[in-house]
Amino acid sequence: MTLTSSVSLERSLASSTGKSFLAEGKASIRGRGLKGCLNAKLLKGESSREEVESEMSYLLPTVTTKEGIDELILNTIDSVLVLRVGRATDTVCLHLDDVLAKAAREVSKFAKIALIDVDSEEIQAYLKYFDITLIPATLFFFNAEHMKMDSGTPDHTKWIGAFHRKQDFIDVVETIYRGAMKGKLIVTCPLPPERIPKFQLLYKEI
Repeated sequence: MTLTSSVSLERSLASSTGKSFLAEGKASIRGRGLKGCLNAKLLKGESSREEVESEMSYLLPTVTTKEGIDELILNTIDSVLVLRVGRATDTVCLHLDDVLAKAAREVSKFAKIALIDVDSEEIQAYLKYFDITLIPATLFFFNAEHMKMDSGTPDHTKWIGAFHRKQDFIDVVETIYRGAMKGKLIVTCPLPPERIPKFQLLYKEI
């Protein structure tokens, strides 16, 4: 299994700025959000776009092999496993990763989040199996069962696109968790239609 360890935000920002995150960064994060702070570093010339994009993904564990995905699915017990499939250089993925990173602590008692690089050669079998042709795509599992969600879109097997805000993601994961605990394999999306991405128009093929 190749699984990049999750690195704390304090350590990540401190290493790039040479300053204590706790002393100067905490208020900034609260005020602008993670993506805002990373974009500010980009504007100031402190980081390249590639560094900013990879730093966003670096805050969450990344899986690069099929064996790693298999192990996560099999070993995540009584919690929702959230797998984001995409690439760090994609703008919509960057927004989604921002939402996931900010929600990770709040859902940690009943969910685990990991990122999957869509360009990794070793995970192409998964892309075919789950018919992933649009990115970002988010898959949900519970006790090794693939969880589905009826969100009024043609595809119930995955969430296509980003979530509009952190609370939307939390509401979806909570709904999946509650349904799974009752033995359900498909749940109804709790979000209103206007906050569900119309991926047929907005998202392009890989």
